[in-house]
Amino acid sequence: MSVADRSAARSAEAQRLAAVGRFEILDTPRDGAFDRIAALAARLLDTPIATVTIVDEDRIWFKAAHGLDGVTQIGRDPGLCASAIQNGAPYVINDALRDPRTAANPLVHGELGIQFYAAAPITTPDGYRLGTVCVLDTRPREISAADLATLQDLAAVVMEQLELRLAALRTVRIERELREQADQHREEIEVFASTLQQTLLPPTLPHVPGLELACHYYTASRHNVGGDFYDVFSLPDGRWAFFLGDVCGHGAPAAALTSLTRYTLRSAAAHDPDPITVLTELNTALLNDPVARYRFATVVFGVLDPDPEQADTFTVTLGTGGHEAPLKIVARAAGDGCDVTEVRAATTGMLVGAVPDAEFAVCRVRLEAGQALLLHTDGLIETAVDHGRFGGEGLVRLLTRARTSSAHSIVGSIVARIDEFAPAPKDDIALLALSVPPSSG
Repeated sequence: MSVADRSAARSAEAQRLAAVGRFEILDTPRDGAFDRIAALAARLLDTPIATVTIVDEDRIWFKAAHGLDGVTQIGRDPGLCASAIQNGAPYVINDALRDPRTAANPLVHGELGIQFYAAAPITTPDGYRLGTVCVLDTRPREISAADLATLQDLAAVVMEQLELRLAALRTVRIERELREQADQHREEIEVFASTLQQTLLPPTLPHVPGLELACHYYTASRHNVGGDFYDVFSLPDGRWAFFLGDVCGHGAPAAALTSLTRYTLRSAAAHDPDPITVLTELNTALLNDPVARYRFATVVFGVLDPDPEQADTFTVTLGTGGHEAPLKIVARAAGDGCDVTEVRAATTGMLVGAVPDAEFAVCRVRLEAGQALLLHTDGLIETAVDHGRFGGEGLVRLLTRARTSSAHSIVGSIVARIDEFAPAPKDDIALLALSVPPSSG
């Protein structure tokens, strides 16, 4: 290698290591999402060992390891992970004892006796390869194109988890920085709170084929961050997931808890979108977090399944943890209003993050053409109106008078009603509506 080539290689490696440092993942504690990805790789490819690795300057560090109890890192010896990040394609060693690339690797000639290795690089959006998702075996074997594609998909999921984790870290840092600045410059509190609130909500809702989506967030205080949240996102299997909820409290603690909750819900749904499983994982995360364990949340989590045999129809599986029941709105054929019903299981489920072994409720509902689903936080129905409350009955009356089940119309009519409340609501309000447009036929 020429002097110029060596200089270019050193520069490229320095940039790659800077990308590794940017994600702040090295030497962090075990994470259930990454552990499950490693276990899933081993199960799907039928190997005894699978790892999620990050390649550091002088070591291979295991973020997750299935089948390697007690091993947290190895040296950066050539032939396996250190070589697998050299290009963007999967890297395969079918028989390590006969392959010259692994002649000097201690995993091959040492106690483990690795003879098969396959890896897909974990690649950032800007092209830096941080590490690998890899599977290993103690016997030579072949690997199919389908298995290599599976490895690449799992590596992409790892990258998504790293991005989500980094976003959560940034949100918490923003919150901390904004609080420090607000103590010194009180007149800037409104700007800081608004900025932080925006980091806790999706900037826009995605386009979901066959559905109309609408949302709204009412901020009760310009000086404080609320704990209401919502999101809609795609799942790896082509379906869509959504959630809406409310964490207890306001201000910085609520912002940190909201960020942790959104990250955990998305992370859990990426590997198993079953609503009960997702809420159970969130419950565990909140109880295990040293700050969040003294707080709780109410959540509705749902999965949208398009009906493959009937157009304009979705099956919605809902899991609830202590939250208000969503409302199903069905436009009447005569055009003289809508029918409104609650969508609930036998119970509303238990609060999320309050107690171990919490039990959550699940139910299913079909959404067809001309029908909608509305999720809201309790700030809407608990708002005082004159000498009483707007309440659930007031909301149902408002929706019943609606002339359409369009998601945008539903949210628009509620927002107009909120603007009329006197006094103004004292709690934040989050709204998320999903509707199937009327059939053109």
